Amino acid sequence: MEQQRADPADLPILRDASGAFVLDAERIAARFGWSAGEWLGMQRRGLVTSRVERGEGEDQGRWRLSVHCGNRRWFAIVSDDGAVIEEKLDFLPSPPRRGR
Repeated sequence: MEQQRADPADLPILRDASGAFVLDAERIAARFGWSAGEWLGMQRRGLVTSRVERGEGEDQGRWRLSVHCGNRRWFAIVSDDGAVIEEKLDFLPSPPRRGR
């Protein structure tokens, strides 16, 4: 009997021993439409940036995770336990060229 592997998108986002969120390469690469290998290559070249924001007030207990690569921005709203409440991928317009 073949064991099926869980879809990373269905799992909560894990946290390391220090409490930092850890994104699975397969999960985030799939969101951007790339393989994990392509994603890791972009990380090695410094093309990926990320940001973590803690919710305040009525958003306390929630976190916004944002990852940018090229013209794409993925974000997720997650609870303290890493459960994904909402996620979205945006395609950002290129900035206007100067001098033309």
